[in-house]
Amino acid sequence: MRTKTRPSIGRIAAWVYLIAILLITIFPFYWILRTALSDNYALLAHPSSVLPVDFTWGPFRRVLGLATPEEALAEGGSGASIQLGRYIFNSVVYATLSTALIVFFSTIAAYAFARLQWKGRELVFSLFLAALMVPGILTLLPNFVLVKELGLLNTFAGMILPYALFSAFNIFFLRQFMLGLSTETEEAALIDGAGRVRILFGITLPMTSGPIVTLSILGFIGMWNDYFWPLLVTSDETVQPLTLALAVFKQASPQSQPDWAGLMAATLVAAAPMLVLFMVFGKRIVNSIGFTGLK
Repeated sequence: MRTKTRPSIGRIAAWVYLIAILLITIFPFYWILRTALSDNYALLAHPSSVLPVDFTWGPFRRVLGLATPEEALAEGGSGASIQLGRYIFNSVVYATLSTALIVFFSTIAAYAFARLQWKGRELVFSLFLAALMVPGILTLLPNFVLVKELGLLNTFAGMILPYALFSAFNIFFLRQFMLGLSTETEEAALIDGAGRVRILFGITLPMTSGPIVTLSILGFIGMWNDYFWPLLVTSDETVQPLTLALAVFKQASPQSQPDWAGLMAATLVAAAPMLVLFMVFGKRIVNSIGFTGLK
């Protein structure tokens, strides 16, 4: 018979700590959901209630454009609506094109740093590493001036191009993985007369598919959630992403009290695709980071 061992104090403390961190992390998401399922008028009377106040699907119906203005006003809504389909389309275009360009050019640069021998390679790579230490906020003003001078304000090109050609982290991430790849296959291809471009797309890229998918997922999530840069370079609803629609929805309220229930419902609608994406591919992301040797 197996003897039951009592859990040690350290193990109990570790579990208590993990559970506390988990609750602290999840609680803001629960509070958003609780607000999104509440009547906006009732929230004013019971702001500290842990459970939804006068449970209703009205906020989601308002955001999705399924509620009439009268129904929205009856539940404390503003009566305003957002063109959710257009904003989602804009976010998909912005996030997809940005991610594709960033990952593509980062892959080419990483291959040059990891698999090619050329003079000054280590010096140039050191400059790339130095770029990791530059706060992104410092590049906003120069990029805005550049986009403005090129006449690209209120365009997808203006939102995408400033960050499409360079990502120091992506280059470093992919280079770390490529350094660990075997050179035998490439050497055999060179002997058979294959060029570097053919080796890159025919051999190296298939072997690097895991990290590339990981960067694509992380990049897509980052671009989907991007707010400040689109806010700087766009004022036209035809190109603004979904993150800006939340601000538009909040400002559209003709009442003194914002439609907090509707705003939280819109936030959940905007975040839901990214949560699903991360849950589906979360294991792949963790495994790919482990393969690169990053700590």
